[in-house]
Amino acid sequence: MHLRHNAPMKLPSLQSLTPQRLLWASVVVALITITLKTLAWYLTDSVGLLADAMESFVNLASAIFGLIMVTVAMQPADEEHPYGHHKAEYFSSGFEGVLIVGAALAIIWAAGHRLFDPQPLQQVGWGLALSVISSALNGFLAWVMFASAKEHRSIALEADAKHLVTDVWTSVGVVVGIAGVALTGWLWLDALVAIGVAINILWEGYQLIWRSSQGLMDEAVEPEVLADIHKSLAVFAHPTIRFDHLTTRRAGQRLFVDMHMHMPASWTLGRAAAVRTSVEQALMSAVPGLRASIQLLPTDVEGHFDDERDLI
Repeated sequence: MHLRHNAPMKLPSLQSLTPQRLLWASVVVALITITLKTLAWYLTDSVGLLADAMESFVNLASAIFGLIMVTVAMQPADEEHPYGHHKAEYFSSGFEGVLIVGAALAIIWAAGHRLFDPQPLQQVGWGLALSVISSALNGFLAWVMFASAKEHRSIALEADAKHLVTDVWTSVGVVVGIAGVALTGWLWLDALVAIGVAINILWEGYQLIWRSSQGLMDEAVEPEVLADIHKSLAVFAHPTIRFDHLTTRRAGQRLFVDMHMHMPASWTLGRAAAVRTSVEQALMSAVPGLRASIQLLPTDVEGHFDDERDLI
């Protein structure tokens, strides 16, 4: 008699969790949390839960727009966009930041009225339970998104994950505020917590807008990535070979580096090209997603630019 053993269920890898799949998941989770939080607000009449529900609508709009921009960013290069469409993700991050700021201002407006005209809360237990469930969903999805954003170098995923984390902290603040109202009877505490949550959301929105603007302005790669580039070049260091005028920039998931590579003028073109190919391969192996452009120059020839800065 032979016993059959079922193979253990394998969890999906981060590579299989593409930005598109995760943003679709974000859309679904946003719809679920909108339902839960709107019901919580309806049951309790809490302005804090109303603020929480309003931010979930922002989550939905952000996830949909992010999905569109990630799809655009994945399109291959064409004649009009020879460097690809990778920067489309920055529009997603900036758009999400603008929506967050708008939601925060709306929350402050709604909470300001309730601060001077507090209302008693109803069915607090059900409201808190629904808020906690929606926060758990957002927290789990944000955790997965952060890991996948790092794997795929996707600012759109990172922005959506940060927004979900903000949503979780919003819900935590609201739950604490409602619990405080139930324990103390201070009705104004509900509105005060909502305003505090809105201020935190404003800061998060500002950070997203700032980061997207820096990406659109060809921001340099991170210091750790630059360190990996220098480490790879050090392998080829030689009295007859040197590198200078190194510049980098980031465009969504793609990274670019440009530099000059100096070598003896007596070398044949074939030998020089072979060494350059080895350097390019080493750089792209050390830094995934990197595209290197290396200009060959004789050792005794310097490249000159209008900008006198030499970044190496």
